[in-house]
Amino acid sequence: MISSEVLAVSMRTLVAALEWPVMAVLLGVTALAVLDCGLAIGERWLGLRRWRASGRPDLVEQLAQRRIERVDMLAKVGPMLGLMGTLIPLGPGLAALGDGDLTQLAQALIKAFDTTVLGLVVGACGYVLGKWRRRWYGDCLDAMAQPEQGA
Repeated sequence: MISSEVLAVSMRTLVAALEWPVMAVLLGVTALAVLDCGLAIGERWLGLRRWRASGRPDLVEQLAQRRIERVDMLAKVGPMLGLMGTLIPLGPGLAALGDGDLTQLAQALIKAFDTTVLGLVVGACGYVLGKWRRRWYGDCLDAMAQPEQGA
């Protein structure tokens, strides 16, 4: 029979092993959010006109679906990673507080707050881009359908 102490140590080891991967993925997702913001700016001013002029609503729908799925993923995964990055260092930080090591506690809190902020920024970017893109693509597809309705 496995003791609760063995389970607790196993879980702590697994969670500690997740700290750097979570932070690395969060940085990657942050870079993706920044890239997607730049793409959205170009898309808004140039891309949508080209899409409309292409006369291919099926292609527009495919591109729109992929881009909306990506920002929806950012809106959901960013805050999740931020929360994981917040909670993971708090365990050792609180243990350090119990030992009187305020330096380690301060470092853990800095990591926790940094990952929280990045996760929320990514989530906010994903949410706002998703709302804007849904409207932009809907307007684009509506404009492409107008000539068909007038004929």
